[in-house]
Amino acid sequence: MRYFHGCYSAGDDRLWGVNHRKKGAANTLAALKSIRAARPDGAPIYVLLDNLSAHKGADIRRWARKHKVELCFTPTYASWANPIEAHFGPLRQFAIANSHYPNHTVQTRALHAYLRWRNANARHRDVLAAERRERARIRSEKGIRWGGRPVLAA
Repeated sequence: MRYFHGCYSAGDDRLWGVNHRKKGAANTLAALKSIRAARPDGAPIYVLLDNLSAHKGADIRRWARKHKVELCFTPTYASWANPIEAHFGPLRQFAIANSHYPNHTVQTRALHAYLRWRNANARHRDVLAAERRERARIRSEKGIRWGGRPVLAA
C-alpha cells in the first residue's frame, strides 16, 4: 500500500507529488516544504488541505507560521471544495487504471512520468476532458451542483 501526496499550483497549473509508505505528519511537512521551495521569494502561500489529522500537528502549524504558509482546511467530506481533487481523476485514469505494476518503484516511475507529461501538456484535450469528468463525479457523489445546492430527487 502506498499513499500519493499530491501538490497543485493553481497559478502555474503544475501538479507534482510523492509516494509514501504511510500517511503522517512528517510526510505532510515534507510536502509543505516542497511547496515553499517552489516559491522561494518568501511571498505568502495559501495551501488547501483536507481535514486529515496528520495535516494539523503542532510542528506543521509552527513551521507554516514561520514560513508564511497559510493552512486552509476544507470541510470534512467536502472533496468537491478542494481544487486538486479534479486532477486525481486523470492521474488515476492515465497512470493507474487497468495497470498491474510489478512493484511500487515501477508504479512511482509511471506516476512521475504522467506528472511530467501532464505539466508539459496541461491544456491537452484529453487532460481537460478527464478533469471535467472528475469534477462532475465529485459533485455527483455528494449530490451537489455548481451552485452548491443539493440535487432534489424526483
